[in-house]
Amino acid sequence: MSKYDLLWEYVQKKGVSSLILTFEEIQEIAGIPMDHSFLKYKKELMEYGYQVGKISMKEQTVRFEQIGQ
Repeated sequence: MSKYDLLWEYVQKKGVSSLILTFEEIQEIAGIPMDHSFLKYKKELMEYGYQVGKISMKEQTVRFEQIGQ
């Protein structure tokens, strides 16, 4: 089990083609603070039919995109 499984499941259950979440929202959903290791774990999201798009440090947001959209 990955430390980001709750987040991946949340994104998948939303079922939208694109979703933007703030770092704070990600922390609330995942139950852990978002840190640099997120970059390592983001590849797991592909198993759920999504990928991490743009990560904005300035806006503190992450864009999730459905694969094939």
